[in-house]
Amino acid sequence: MVARQSIPFSAFTSGFLRLIRVQNLLIVVLTQLLARLFLVGPKSEIIKSLTDPTIWILSLSTVCIAAAGYIINDYFDIKIDLINKPERVVIGRYLKRRVAMGVHQVLNVVGCLLGLYLSRWVFLADVLSVSLLWFYSAQFKRQPLIGNVVISLLTALSLVVMAVYYRQNTEMLLIYALFSFGISLVREIIKDMQDIRGDARFGCRTLPIVWGLRRTKYLLYVLIGVFLISLFFIANSLHNVRLTFIFGLLLFPIAWLTYRLIMADTRRDFGYLSGLCKLIMLMGVMSMIWA
Repeated sequence: MVARQSIPFSAFTSGFLRLIRVQNLLIVVLTQLLARLFLVGPKSEIIKSLTDPTIWILSLSTVCIAAAGYIINDYFDIKIDLINKPERVVIGRYLKRRVAMGVHQVLNVVGCLLGLYLSRWVFLADVLSVSLLWFYSAQFKRQPLIGNVVISLLTALSLVVMAVYYRQNTEMLLIYALFSFGISLVREIIKDMQDIRGDARFGCRTLPIVWGLRRTKYLLYVLIGVFLISLFFIANSLHNVRLTFIFGLLLFPIAWLTYRLIMADTRRDFGYLSGLCKLIMLMGVMSMIWA
């Protein structure tokens, strides 16, 4: 464990924001806001939708639970992170372990209470998310594939919960949830390839450790192919020409991702691919404006 030292408040703030992955949380807010404005709609009432407090309460609920998930994930992974990304370790350096656990619990309670305020179904989705995040951090992420699937489902759940709550244009919300699931699953497996050294040292059994990098790449090629076919099949079944065109444009960065994946064999290469997946996710989110 890293020895805790006296640090200025600015460094503490920066470390805490890094701990809760503030950039990722902003993407979650952007995703739900754009979904509310352009998928749930109606598009002609954007101002009214923006001033609707329910979307902000829903986003705050989601953000609280996601932030708590990042904290508990880092709490369990201090030793592994000291090998994989020592410069990004926050717990034990900027924040005491017991304080981190207390913040995690407060964020979970606030997130679930906000969900309960909206509806019992949102509350149940929040409780499910909290439970899965705990088991993911404590156990699932160290197992082959199951941890990747769980975190990808949780990513998609931020849009599924909107379909459950608003019950309007659910088909569009669910296809974007599928998009989020697919890209997230690919990224999570790539991150395991990036972190293989630290994971192997502490007894994790992620796919790259169990199968090796080459066989894991083969699985990714299959997943990307199935993912793309599913998106186009569903878009075609909805008879949505614009959506089909949007997914067609996204083929270009996904093709580049696949090419770079074929060539990748270093930690730096996989780090680049992880960032590229995040960019593709952001492009998909922004495409809601035209879907």
